[in-house]
Amino acid sequence: MKNMVLLRKLRAVLFHLSEYMLTKITAATTWGMQAYPIDVEVDLSYGMLQFHIVGLPDAAIRESKQRIMTALKQCGFRLPERKIIVNLAPADSKKEGTLFDLPIALGILHESGIITLSADHVHNTLFLGELSLDGSIRPVKGILPIVCDMVRMKKSRLIVAPHNAQEAAIMNTCEVFGVHHLTDLVSYIRGEKALFPVTACHQYTDARRNTWVYDMADIRGQRMAKRALQIAAAGRHNILLVGPPGSGKTMLAQRLAHLMPPLTFSEMVETSKVYSISGKLLEGSLITERPFRSPHHTISAAGLIGGGITPMPGEVSLAHNGILFLDELTEFKRTTLEVMRQPLENQLVHIARVHYTVSFPAACLLVAALNPCPCGFLDDTQRTCSCRAHQVKNYLQQISGPLLDRIDLQVAAVSLSYSDIEECKDDRMSSAALYAHIERAVARQLDRFGIPGVWNSSMSVGDIERYCILTDRARMMTKQAFERLRLTMRGYHKLLKVARTIADLEDAEEIDGIHVQEAMSYRALDRMLERQG
Repeated sequence: MKNMVLLRKLRAVLFHLSEYMLTKITAATTWGMQAYPIDVEVDLSYGMLQFHIVGLPDAAIRESKQRIMTALKQCGFRLPERKIIVNLAPADSKKEGTLFDLPIALGILHESGIITLSADHVHNTLFLGELSLDGSIRPVKGILPIVCDMVRMKKSRLIVAPHNAQEAAIMNTCEVFGVHHLTDLVSYIRGEKALFPVTACHQYTDARRNTWVYDMADIRGQRMAKRALQIAAAGRHNILLVGPPGSGKTMLAQRLAHLMPPLTFSEMVETSKVYSISGKLLEGSLITERPFRSPHHTISAAGLIGGGITPMPGEVSLAHNGILFLDELTEFKRTTLEVMRQPLENQLVHIARVHYTVSFPAACLLVAALNPCPCGFLDDTQRTCSCRAHQVKNYLQQISGPLLDRIDLQVAAVSLSYSDIEECKDDRMSSAALYAHIERAVARQLDRFGIPGVWNSSMSVGDIERYCILTDRARMMTKQAFERLRLTMRGYHKLLKVARTIADLEDAEEIDGIHVQEAMSYRALDRMLERQG
């Protein structure tokens, strides 16, 4: 009888304890550019030794069972033979990646009684990291977007791998601890070992352009192309370079990135978040120079604008706040180029899946280059073109009208003779001289719109009517251009935007006829198509 009473009491104690045998640890993940908290719930119950992860995990998370159990064994932690259930909440959203390894392992250790997590660890701390089989903590992707949203998620401490710690410490939004090994983290939780917050190695501020790694003075001649690049940099206008092979189109594009104003700190963070999600961010450093992305013409549509089973940024987003250079434009698949129309217009990429949609920024400046014909020597003064008229027409028409409408400037890059090279020795436009006018034009746009990052190229129809004030001569020339070049309304607005930037470079309040005339001169491909009938 006495034994029966003791047994009932023991069962009551076990039942009472089972009500609290549930551990909840906070982790986080990224969907697009936003971070979202994920509750990692761990329960150990009596039953056959099993390990289940629920909550729509992907293959990498399902495989974490083997990584975690092996890492715990290698670290010397002996777990009770229990049924392990892990739930990633909210359970109706798909989870991807390996960043949940660490919180799952800590939840199992807490449930097993090997460690005791304090309320501060449970409510105020994010644990993120992948576990190696030996228990070392490996870095994961997407830390920068997560740490940028720490305040919104009401978390004050982040524990990650050392490689991620420097990246997270840049933002100074929370305490960041870098931990090499699971045993080090267990010793810290037990109070046996101290960890110290990581401080950023670099301090970033808004910079000013004072160095010229790629100087326009390195390129002889090409005065019209250099002027067009100056306009593109000042007003953030997409540009197309048309010229024979070897005329310097790639060199001109590379130097355009250094003609653009330096990145502000907010632009550095925005750009670095894209690279962090892609796993391309260097340890402990932001992207401080404007990106220059030059994908090969064999790239797929998903590689260009982003996509995949787990949507990731494409080249358009990796070029955010920088330059996307598409060399040999007509060699790209037409279907690949057509998917760029919406990102070029809205400066955003929307990738839709059955259960969710993610967005990535795409405020890049498009620089495209192509040869004027299949052989490359149409209108070349040095070599003779061997292409027939219908070949040239078919070649140029590989670029659709709607895509061409989204390119503000079309300029010819001409080949030089030996005498031209000699004459240009002392006549070189330097990047510093071009940038002095660009800086003033950028300042005028900031005064006009009152918001950093808003350019003439992104003016709305209302802004065009308000700020593109034409003189009588300019209005007459605009009418002639509209009729002769058969412009669409988008093309008409592009013409006015370019003329507005040219006027800003000349410190002019009104757009005069000379500004419209120069804007009309940057329609090289339109004139070629017009000649081909």
